Amino acid sequence: MAKTRALRRRIRSVESISQVTRTMEMVSTSKLKRAQDRVVGARPYARALAETIGDLLSPELAERFPLLRQPAPPERGGPRRAAILLVTSNRGLAGAFNANLIRAAVHRERELAAQGLEVDLLAVGKKGINYFKFVRRPVALARLDIGDRPQAHHAAELAQPLIDRFAAGELASFDVVYAHFKSALSTPPVVERVLPIQAAGTEARGHGGAEAGGHGGTAGTANFIVKPGADELVGALLPLYVRNMVFRALVETAASEHGARRTAMKNATDNAGEMLDLLRRTYNRARQGQITQELAEIVGGAEALNG
Repeated sequence: MAKTRALRRRIRSVESISQVTRTMEMVSTSKLKRAQDRVVGARPYARALAETIGDLLSPELAERFPLLRQPAPPERGGPRRAAILLVTSNRGLAGAFNANLIRAAVHRERELAAQGLEVDLLAVGKKGINYFKFVRRPVALARLDIGDRPQAHHAAELAQPLIDRFAAGELASFDVVYAHFKSALSTPPVVERVLPIQAAGTEARGHGGAEAGGHGGTAGTANFIVKPGADELVGALLPLYVRNMVFRALVETAASEHGARRTAMKNATDNAGEMLDLLRRTYNRARQGQITQELAEIVGGAEALNG
């Protein structure tokens, strides 16, 4: 009797958990569509921005902008500090999503430390902040207010101090660790170099790059005229490019979080269903055995009375 009561309590408990996981799966599915639309909308702009900068730049022009310069190694008098921005979620129940991001950030920090650099860690999201608090690793910046709907001003607030420090020669590099949204089932962690900016095509452009000047110039191999000048445009686009990379990391991580949580909650719901099937079979066998035992006792008692 005690066994069947325990099984009934267990079945009710698993059914309650299954309802919660199914509801969370539905909520994540509805949020995923909106987050995915933000990712799809951000990627073409980032690609066009990178292509425009690549078309405008020449090796001579690149030397004028601090955000494009490669700092000297620390042993040659270069800056001894680097920055890592880690983007995680504020909530759990997303499988190994946050753990993979934290592991990637820790691995990157060790690589930079091996190069003789001291790392300033910036953390966005409660899960990453709580981890480094647990291991007693201080962070230079902790942001809990961004959530799963990041805005452009959030990216600017994160990127601008790092842009200023890099331009002043205080930072050797700036990396961002985020989840790349490939699909709801694939959200691998990515470590991406933000500063110094690696402009595609500048090395191959040679002396045929964009010309600066108040009257405009032809930019590289692209067939357009630049006014007021390539140098002025590049000076305005480079900080925008950095802010956009940070913004894209925020929106991709937000979409990846919903995808990872939907997958985790679907797996939990499926596992709860399998567990319920097993518990119900076990309960039915236990109940059947109990009924058989009660019948045997009744028959035995009747035989004893007749005897």
